[in-house]
Amino acid sequence: MMHGFLNIDKPSGITSHDVVARIRRLSGQRRVGHAGTLDPAATGVLVVALGGATRLIEYVQRQTPKRYLATVHLGVTTTTDDADGEIVAQRPTPPLDAATIEQALAPLRGTIWQTPPMYAALHHQGRRLYELARAGVMVDMPPRQVEVERLELVRYDPPLAILDVVCGSGTYIRALARDLGVALGCGAHLAALRRTAVGAFRIEDAVPLRALEEETQPDVRAVLRRRLMPPEVAVADWHVLHLDEERARRIRRGLPIPAPPDAAAQARAHAPDGALLALLRYDGSHWRPIKVFDWTDA
Repeated sequence: MMHGFLNIDKPSGITSHDVVARIRRLSGQRRVGHAGTLDPAATGVLVVALGGATRLIEYVQRQTPKRYLATVHLGVTTTTDDADGEIVAQRPTPPLDAATIEQALAPLRGTIWQTPPMYAALHHQGRRLYELARAGVMVDMPPRQVEVERLELVRYDPPLAILDVVCGSGTYIRALARDLGVALGCGAHLAALRRTAVGAFRIEDAVPLRALEEETQPDVRAVLRRRLMPPEVAVADWHVLHLDEERARRIRRGLPIPAPPDAAAQARAHAPDGALLALLRYDGSHWRPIKVFDWTDA
């Protein structure tokens, strides 16, 4: 069984689940998953985990900032806040320059409160928002706190504004486009979206799905192994511990090991052979394993 991550450049027109299904067929493994769903129309970095690396998906998905290139169409609002929805209103785009757009972007940076789009996968009273919206039921969703680390205007070709966005998990780029349109007084929707990075996974290193499928003929497994990134890339920024055999033995049994007073809050422990052995959490005196890996039968 193969264990690790593939950095896939997802094409437009298919779901993230479709990508997983195609990698599952290529690899011959059932244990395949992805981190951070991309809408069917969106393209770019989709992190796919194989084998035991699926146990690390949560660290890619929740703790890793994501980067996008977003194309915002000013002057047109839609039901879904993106190009898939029906047009609600069209307004003339006012004369704008970079300084005016920058002024509208400024309040959307940092730790902000964002109202999710009505057509979203969030649950409300047991049903997803988009299901309620399609049934004609509109819900006033409370705003949620999200982190927008970077929001910069790359180019403005009226009526399209190209934005470079770095944000935390749970941020809706559609909502940023919508709110920018509100701030500019003309409305807007997200016309196109390309994810350019998920933490250490960058678009420059991603392989297009079709290219991977063509490349894997005839030696599928050899190509996949060559493309596979090691499991520890999911926690690349964690403190690293290289264990001797005695400490590795304790960790394999789920037992803590002593830690110095100034120890890092979390660490990744590697066995004497260099393989990722466990994820550890500091409790004030010891590192305690929170996940232990056995790559022989993961």
